[in-house]
Amino acid sequence: MSREEEERRERAGRKTGRSVKKVPRRFTISMQKRLIFMFLLIVVSFVFLGFRLFLIQRDNEKFYTRQVLSQQSYDNKNLPYRRGTITDCKGTVMADSQLVYNVIIDARAMLEQPEYLEPSLDAVERLGIDKEKIRRHVNENKNSQYYIALKNLPYTKKRDFDQEVKEGIAAEDAALQAAVNKAREEKRSVAEAAAGVKLVYNNIKGIWFEDSYIRTYPESTLAADVIGFTVGDNIGQFGLEEYYNDTLNGVQGRTYGYIDEFLNMEQTTIQPTDGNNLVLTLDANLQRICEKYLQEFNAEYKDNRHKGNGTNNAACIMMDIDTGGILAMASEPGFDLNNPYEISAVAGMPKLDEKDSPTSSYMTLADAKALSDSDRSRYLLALWNNYCISSHYEPGSTAKPFTTAAGLESGKLTTKDKFLCEGYLTVGGEPIRCAHLEGDGLIDIGQAIERSCNVSLMQEAFKIGPEIFCKFQNIFNFGLKTNIDLAGEARTDGYVFTLKKMKEAEANLATNSFGQNFEVTMIQMISGFCSLINDGNYYQPHIIDRITGADGSTVQKFTPRLLKKTVSEDTSTLLRKYLIQAVEGDHGTGKLAKPAGYRIGGKTGTAETLPRENGQYVVSFLGFAPAEDPQIAIYVVLDRINKKKQDEAGRACQVSRKILTEALPYLNIYMTEPLTEEEKLELNELGLYDTNEIKPETDTDGQGGGN
Repeated sequence: MSREEEERRERAGRKTGRSVKKVPRRFTISMQKRLIFMFLLIVVSFVFLGFRLFLIQRDNEKFYTRQVLSQQSYDNKNLPYRRGTITDCKGTVMADSQLVYNVIIDARAMLEQPEYLEPSLDAVERLGIDKEKIRRHVNENKNSQYYIALKNLPYTKKRDFDQEVKEGIAAEDAALQAAVNKAREEKRSVAEAAAGVKLVYNNIKGIWFEDSYIRTYPESTLAADVIGFTVGDNIGQFGLEEYYNDTLNGVQGRTYGYIDEFLNMEQTTIQPTDGNNLVLTLDANLQRICEKYLQEFNAEYKDNRHKGNGTNNAACIMMDIDTGGILAMASEPGFDLNNPYEISAVAGMPKLDEKDSPTSSYMTLADAKALSDSDRSRYLLALWNNYCISSHYEPGSTAKPFTTAAGLESGKLTTKDKFLCEGYLTVGGEPIRCAHLEGDGLIDIGQAIERSCNVSLMQEAFKIGPEIFCKFQNIFNFGLKTNIDLAGEARTDGYVFTLKKMKEAEANLATNSFGQNFEVTMIQMISGFCSLINDGNYYQPHIIDRITGADGSTVQKFTPRLLKKTVSEDTSTLLRKYLIQAVEGDHGTGKLAKPAGYRIGGKTGTAETLPRENGQYVVSFLGFAPAEDPQIAIYVVLDRINKKKQDEAGRACQVSRKILTEALPYLNIYMTEPLTEEEKLELNELGLYDTNEIKPETDTDGQGGGN
């Protein structure tokens, strides 16, 4: 039936009032095709969308996960570790990490209720923080939950703040409870009564404290060159702090939150691991003694010949002869480890040239304060360097015992050898003079050390020959690092002559024999010297006795490390005899080094700096004590004394004497020599006494002869 006919019948039915049966439309093939097409299109679209979701899940899962988690509110912060302590051999703390706090502001918490903001800002102000600055931060960062408002708040301030808030909350809670109780008794509205109590401390929100640590140095300037300091995030600079940086540092902990598979917020904390501790061979009391007399010398000669320090550098090392352990290592000028960047400390130091070498002009305080940033760095680096291991110089006559030892050990010299000194020796057509212009006459090798005769030592070197001389320089470690466990040890391989150069110029061998034209560090000299005294045992110098864990347990124990044999026991015995003779002999150059009540051995040194004939000298004394049973070595170096006449090694002897006078009784080493009345008076002024009068077996308190 056509559509027109159907409509006609409907109209006819409406006119007659009869119902006309409606014939259903046929579901044509065309309609079926369109329906199938639409169904397939929908199925393909769902397949495509599903495939696209799969690709997103596979390729961008981490990105979208981070996007979701970044919108969540959870804690995610580092937990600081405590850097290990550094203590001397008797437990004196030289470097420590002090617990402090960072003040954290949670802006969202402060703005949670209108009544929270002002009390919280007032509380911030009581912590020493700018109130208006925090107000601006809170208003501009309303959703911020972590803002460091103040770093390194001391524990005492946090403690006082916590106590104030705790007491304030308790008082407000008591007032609130009293108001509620009274309202109930009077049958008034409890809510109105509670609202009438003004809350301040209860409304302090959004302030919390984060643990942190700062490095502190309780002894301030003591052993500053040895200890070093830290910068930034526990990064050690210089000395032990740098050399043992990884040992002292621990591992950060972490607190973090995450969403589990059920969309629950979870929080995990990994606790930090504290760093290990260093226990030194260094004795803080011996260190104080050394520093006291170096500072005293500096003060005595300050502004003498010129405005400036008493010396360019003054330094002292004390070493255990039989282990290589450093007992003290001091140098002047020093600095404050708690404020290492204080530029006024460089006042009095020599000005530096373009190559950072010292000049003949000296820094004033005004000069120091006027330095540019780059120049400040240069001068501070010069200040922080440890002269005992980082600077090299000509050793002078302290090298003479090494020359004699090489001759005796090689068999080129004997105790019967004698050499004639007429005041000079012509080498390569040029006269090389002795310190005694009138000459020392015919003397043996022991007397050559006692008198410090250059001419005799040159003749010894010629008899030894360049091959053996260079061989023993290497054996004694000249030109080689000692590998002491401190940052900044200098290389000196470029400052000693090779065998080829020694053969080419006879004068090189001649001047090297008495300690000129080659350079050493203090640590090289005293380490080699100990081997001359202790029967030839060369120990690697070290300053760490042991490493302990955060709980105090021993992690590593350092035992003396014997590296080589330098000379035989017979040669060592002879050298001890000659060096005692250099202090006690009638012509001994080291007489001024002898402390009251003790016999010691040692050798003086005087070396003219370059350029020659400039009148500037490095003077020194290298010795051991006591003579009968050597236990310690001492080396004092004075670099260019602030005095018109600098070539007086006796001044280094005097500093050594003062140090040993206090150090030997402290070490429970008893006197063996009678004291003069003058010496007794000297000891009395120092608070010491004559240990000749005390027998070791009656020393029940274990304190020996020192205080």
